[in-house]
Amino acid sequence: MELRNDPRFRGITPFAGRIWLSSPTMHGDEQHWVDDAIATNWVSTVGRNIDEVEKAIAEYVGVKYAVGLSAGTAALHLATKLAGERLYGQARPDAGTLAGHRVFCSDVTFDASVNPVAYEDGEAVFIDTERDTWNMDPAALEKAFEMYPDTKLIVLAHLYGTPGKMEEILETAHAHDALVIEDAAESLGAKYRLNGRWTETGALGDYNCISFNGNKIITGSAGGMFLTDSKEDADKVRKWSTQSREAAPWYQHEEIGYNYRMSNIIAGVVRGQLPFLNEHIEQKKAIYERYKKGLKDLPVRMNPYDAEKSVPNFWLSCMLIDEDALAPHVRGEQEELWRHEEGKSSPGEILAALAAFRAEGRPVWKPMHLQPIYRANKFVTAEGNGRGRTNAYIKGTGADVGADLFRRGLCLPSDNKMTPGEQDAVIEIIRRCFD
Repeated sequence: MELRNDPRFRGITPFAGRIWLSSPTMHGDEQHWVDDAIATNWVSTVGRNIDEVEKAIAEYVGVKYAVGLSAGTAALHLATKLAGERLYGQARPDAGTLAGHRVFCSDVTFDASVNPVAYEDGEAVFIDTERDTWNMDPAALEKAFEMYPDTKLIVLAHLYGTPGKMEEILETAHAHDALVIEDAAESLGAKYRLNGRWTETGALGDYNCISFNGNKIITGSAGGMFLTDSKEDADKVRKWSTQSREAAPWYQHEEIGYNYRMSNIIAGVVRGQLPFLNEHIEQKKAIYERYKKGLKDLPVRMNPYDAEKSVPNFWLSCMLIDEDALAPHVRGEQEELWRHEEGKSSPGEILAALAAFRAEGRPVWKPMHLQPIYRANKFVTAEGNGRGRTNAYIKGTGADVGADLFRRGLCLPSDNKMTPGEQDAVIEIIRRCFD
């Protein structure tokens, strides 16, 4: 039966327009700065928009330097390359800076956090997630250092705009002389209280990265930034991102380079978006709070955060179904099957119901250690090795938190153009999934 025709959903009509997970929100100023770039013929990878956006982001986040790049992925790649070169020296042109070395990485994240380790020929070791913020588990990280004490680099992401347990993670990193790459792609505008001082995400690591992808809290349609207090690192990233051209009248190259610089047109969109960052955060927070109130008597919980030590940007509102209210479901590599049971539901059923009424949701990010491309990589939980923990004689402990979040969790429509009335309808659809 089509879910739209299921008796449980009688009286609910499809949304007139699509309700998105998180789509760009334009205000008009973006067009002005894009037109300015075209009118002045500064449409390439230099121009006033880039200069102004780099200055404004550096001031907002609280770092000395920001380098505009083509994507958050580009920022992560160059941060990873910088870290590898600092730790292990300059690599040959045909080799990565991390060749032969392990890197501890967030497990529940988008793969752009992790793929640069492979770009630089390193081996990602995935660190399990903790339940308090859904981010890298400091206890699992400490266990990983016990198992692989020669590791000197950590790549962590702040999932869905919620800061991780940075005080514990940085303390562990410093104790083991390890560098930290902070992936703040999803968390621009979020804050963490480190040693009693509120600090923006994007200023907490040795190397820091943000994204302006189309679904982020503010967007350039594309683009990202590398953030740092080191002029030397900022200058190196500028050089690498413009094909590593040397100061010669001809094209001269002494290092491998990349075409990673942000365009002045993309920067124009970001420039028009920046004044609305805090407004977007407040809108996203209101969406989170409405979900929390509207779903409070269901057997579900919202994605958590530490209210004493962090202020999220609430980029995506998510929910986790209680174990005893989880209906039967099974996932393959690209498809899933689910079955309804009275009083219970599953991520697949809820997402299918939302889609039937033209609302977009998404499963929680699938952990990296479960991705086909990384199934041979090491995975560490708070108990140690997370691979091969069960057999015919040994019962599993359930220590794989990331896999559990993926099994029971989903991302809810979090678009800041969604009206309260539309969100009420989304909540009603979710409620009826448990009828």
